[in-house]
Amino acid sequence: MGQSGWTVVRCVDLEANLRWFVDDAGFRVDLVNPADDPRRFVVSRHGVTISLERSDVDAPAHVVIEQQADDLTPGVIGEAPGGSTVTVQPPSDEMIMPDSVPSLTVTGGSSGGFGIGRAGMEYRDLLPDRWGGRFIASHIRIDEGGDVADWVHFHRIRFQMIFVAAGWVDVVYEDQGDPFRMQAGDCVLQPPEIRHRVLRSSPGLEVIEIGCPAEHDTLADHELELPTSIIAPDRDFGGQRFVRHVAADAPVSPWLVGGLRWRDTGIDAATDGEASAIVVSPDGDGQLADAALTNAGEFALMVGVRGTGTLAVDGHGPVEVAERASVALPPGSVWQHTAASPDHELLVVTLPADAIRPA
Repeated sequence: MGQSGWTVVRCVDLEANLRWFVDDAGFRVDLVNPADDPRRFVVSRHGVTISLERSDVDAPAHVVIEQQADDLTPGVIGEAPGGSTVTVQPPSDEMIMPDSVPSLTVTGGSSGGFGIGRAGMEYRDLLPDRWGGRFIASHIRIDEGGDVADWVHFHRIRFQMIFVAAGWVDVVYEDQGDPFRMQAGDCVLQPPEIRHRVLRSSPGLEVIEIGCPAEHDTLADHELELPTSIIAPDRDFGGQRFVRHVAADAPVSPWLVGGLRWRDTGIDAATDGEASAIVVSPDGDGQLADAALTNAGEFALMVGVRGTGTLAVDGHGPVEVAERASVALPPGSVWQHTAASPDHELLVVTLPADAIRPA
């Protein structure tokens, strides 16, 4: 048979359970043992193998089959006499995109606690309601530094970016050459399904991760070794290209508001305008022009990187954006940048790229 493993289902009435799995659930018999007085039947369907075994007590299982053919309709097939159920679900490579439920969300720099996430990293939620599950924004930290217990993996996402707010981190990406170090102010666009791995970090590493949708599959790739022998910086991953932004090399330009300047991370160009991430900071003497802005797009999030800035949001009042504080601005929001400390840096992420415009 060649099975590498199976699920054991113990049955008081072995024959009745066998008939249900074959006649009702569409499984086929692969093994009978012994032939003269069977105590075990092995059945399978679409890569799922079950060992039905006679027992004094029923020990049912919940069996899930991934839809792989037109003869399978998603949903519950039914329940066997011993209590086991069989469900068909759509292929797991389908990305579920919830409808957006925008809200004005202000999160302080110390609001909420950190929880333990993947690979031992600590996560703090910057967007607790996640706009209905469409977006996620996380403040991630690694206190002790050193090697990170990560593995080669990828994400099924529409959009995902990583911005280093403090410290440094060594990472490696599929077809992007040797591992490299991201310093504070640097960022990457992680296009859909690009394989990557976090290698090591400084003590006190802090990053901001923003993605869409909020809940998505993260899958390990046990076959690919990084770095790869191919270097393809312009490779297309799901309609996007990898971007590595190095803050120290980036030029700055005047922004929409007089007295503020911005540096582009390159995410706008790499996503063909689907998203943008820029860093805004004071220019000149710090006097800010009286200019109202609006979110004319789908999503706008601002996260304090350094110093302190103030936004006056219509219908809400002043919002102070200190380090690691954030404000999510729903479509149609109108606000003004009214103050900024000389060292202020503000990460501004939008979908689409041109969402923020003069009001």
